[in-house]
Amino acid sequence: MSVRDRVVLVTGASQGIGLAIARDLGARGARVALVARQADKIAAAAREIGGGAAAYECDVQDPAAANAVVQRVLEDMGALYGVVNNAGITRDGLLVRMSQADWNEVLAVNLTGTFNFTRAAAKCMMRQKLGRIVNVTSVIGQMGNAGQANYAASKAGVIGLTKSAARELASRNITVNAVAPGYIETAMTAELPAAAREALVKSIPLQRIGTPEDVARVVAFLLSDEAAYMTGQVLNCDGGMWMHS
Repeated sequence: MSVRDRVVLVTGASQGIGLAIARDLGARGARVALVARQADKIAAAAREIGGGAAAYECDVQDPAAANAVVQRVLEDMGALYGVVNNAGITRDGLLVRMSQADWNEVLAVNLTGTFNFTRAAAKCMMRQKLGRIVNVTSVIGQMGNAGQANYAASKAGVIGLTKSAARELASRNITVNAVAPGYIETAMTAELPAAAREALVKSIPLQRIGTPEDVARVVAFLLSDEAAYMTGQVLNCDGGMWMHS
């Protein structure tokens, strides 16, 4: 699954799944543009990854900032082959108690942020008639979850955006796919009480919580030539947690 020497932009790359994706792509020889709000974290990650990796501070909610970052990447790195829209937040709470601010912010980062970078990248990819866009959604966007109406809605929206963009951009040799992680090892899952963690693992057919690296490998596949005939797809990386016909 070669992405060697190809320029790939990853949002939300300062930690967790985004950082794992950036590291994995760097190890495969890609030239990675790391995007996040935490300038110090992504600068350190870019130094660690090496191989021409670069850091770009950006709030994905801001369309002008997204356009500017894509332009800077083109100027600095000479091309843009792939974009991984991973930036995301949670502001959990029961529907009837959820503040308007918590609803708006989650939709703005998770869905509008994905739209902003998809639109900005699509313009240059259409000119070069080549590109790969991979959006990180979630199993929660497919099945819903109590206390996460805003997050579920945003991630379901990412799936709809993925499929629509795939139809629009296919004629220009641009594929648009999504990865839907299940429960992944994070600081939050690491702090679960033993009983809660055990119950969670029992709900997953593969009997383990996933790792950020599990997701990164699926993303690398979708960016590669091996996935050239796939577009508009959602690949679940959830240990079989949510199976449907």
